Amino acid sequence: MAITEPQALADFSKRLFETGGVGKTVYVGGSGPAVVLMPEMPGISPDVIRLARWIRDAGFTVYLPSLFGVDGAVPTTADGREVVRRACVSAEFRAFAGGGTSPVTAWLRGLARTALTECGGPGVGAIGLCFTGNFALTMTLEPAVIAPVVNHPSLPLDDPAGLEIGDEDAALVRERVERDGLKVLAYRFDDDRWCTGKRFAAYRALLGDAFDGRVIPGDTANPEPPPFFREVVGCAHSVVTAHLVDQQGHPTLRARDEILAFLADRLGHDDPKGRETD
Repeated sequence: MAITEPQALADFSKRLFETGGVGKTVYVGGSGPAVVLMPEMPGISPDVIRLARWIRDAGFTVYLPSLFGVDGAVPTTADGREVVRRACVSAEFRAFAGGGTSPVTAWLRGLARTALTECGGPGVGAIGLCFTGNFALTMTLEPAVIAPVVNHPSLPLDDPAGLEIGDEDAALVRERVERDGLKVLAYRFDDDRWCTGKRFAAYRALLGDAFDGRVIPGDTANPEPPPFFREVVGCAHSVVTAHLVDQQGHPTLRARDEILAFLADRLGHDDPKGRETD
């Protein structure tokens, strides 16, 4: 079932983080190794907050930056369309093919550096969702980021086989992945028209065996997501947020647990909840 009520973020500390002359709101909660969780369109929805709490409660410090939309709001159709429109013309994002790497990723890399300083440990996890999906990969240009998770990346919107990253940055990411032995975990539904099999093939062409792309049957997705996802997205898309089914043994809940296990393994941390994956 969809989460139909707005969610407060009172259980997170609200901070203004500035780097490179740019300041953005970041919600921080928990303790342990740092994980930067980027919101999906059209913002920090109740489903994204739920995921942030799961990460926090698994023993991590979660950093949840506000990049667009109204924090805590349920994704409605009209408001969601307007957020997407503004993001597509924003100088911070590169929504279409040929635009290269989104400039906002430089700010996100700065956030990751600060998170590592504050939390310690071997490195930082980065989770992208939908519009921000590929940002988790681009963030590996920052040495602090060692656990990237690319969920249903939707950019560029006009090229189903494209990757939202400039050629030079792509080469540097491939070099970093090979040099440091990074693994990139990724998820999509098999019938997702925003994150297609062609896009996953492009990731594999860039990253080789370092890319662990996992595909979930679309007919298992939550059939009652919030209005924006039902009427605008129009297909199974958000594996661990809007289209997740919170039932033991469900493929989307297993995906959540696999992500938490991946973070624990890469960041050198044992999940105190004792979750197990099949």
